[in-house]
Amino acid sequence: MTTQVTSRSGTGREPAAARRTVEELLRRVEDELRAFLSAERDVWAGVDERAVVAVDALADLVASGGKRIRPAFCLAGHLAAGGERDDPGIVAAAAALEMLHVSALVHDDVFDASSRRRGMPTVHAKHSALHRRHGWQGESRRFGESVAVLVGDLALVYADQLMSRAPSTAVPVWNTLRSELMIGQYMDVAAAAEFSVDPRLSRLIALVKSGHYTIHRPLVVGAAVAGRSELAPVFRQYGEAVGEAFQLRDDLLDAFGDSADTGKPAGLDFTQHKMTLLLGWAMQRDEHIRGLITEPHHTPAEVRRRLLDTKVPADVEAHIADLVEQGRKAIADAPLSPAWRNELTDMALRVAYRSA
Repeated sequence: MTTQVTSRSGTGREPAAARRTVEELLRRVEDELRAFLSAERDVWAGVDERAVVAVDALADLVASGGKRIRPAFCLAGHLAAGGERDDPGIVAAAAALEMLHVSALVHDDVFDASSRRRGMPTVHAKHSALHRRHGWQGESRRFGESVAVLVGDLALVYADQLMSRAPSTAVPVWNTLRSELMIGQYMDVAAAAEFSVDPRLSRLIALVKSGHYTIHRPLVVGAAVAGRSELAPVFRQYGEAVGEAFQLRDDLLDAFGDSADTGKPAGLDFTQHKMTLLLGWAMQRDEHIRGLITEPHHTPAEVRRRLLDTKVPADVEAHIADLVEQGRKAIADAPLSPAWRNELTDMALRVAYRSA
């Protein structure tokens, strides 16, 4: 399993000590996930050959890589708050956040009818194909989606089991994080169905579904494990700004990125009518964009050209830069060491610009 949150943004320097420590702990998180899933497989392997299918699906997705953003921010929040690097509770908490993310990915791929994730078939696509290949009873699509729902639910159970190994001080924010994610997912689905222009709602969804869950709450979980819950307000200001920047970058990558780089089909926001801030702003300027997305026979290339004509992508880029600066200012006077203030600034740049 390869951790991809690993580069310093545009400096060409060796990683600082703070960053090296996060990377070392991320390797322990990988080991924790691998050992946990291996133990679960051993439990179920003696029951029936079918009983390991869901566990194997999770193990495959975890092993396929990923940016490990949520564990990285959890670890950074813990260490920046003065937590001990050898605390096994923080490794468990970070692993729980990644397992929760795996659950969200499996379910997201069903919602979005996505066939690829990290360059591989999604869980529902793989099992739909398996059903067709064997000529089993029932509908292949329903079978694949049912398997994916169950695999995602199993990841939710495992995430709770992992978090139970962390100090109880993390439980309140963990509970809030999980409920926010589910409610944000619903709001995203509902907004896509309505597909009405509402930039305020688009920003709210980006914050609830992504900003809190990706940056803000993982930082607070880490600080809570370290016994420094008083840092929550600072991490909220930083996390909300950087989290929104992260989501806006995802929106731009979906619209203009290369699926070979992202590992998933491009243009899913178009085909699934996701009311992103990018589309909301663009549709305010050009009413024809709605028709390009909702009516048949229009290609993603046409939508992209029209979006560029509105100049909105450039405005989104400017907004991302603004949000990163807001995040930097939020921690400028926080009771953190200069090394961790610098590292959190670098992390903001990496997630906002996907620096390699």
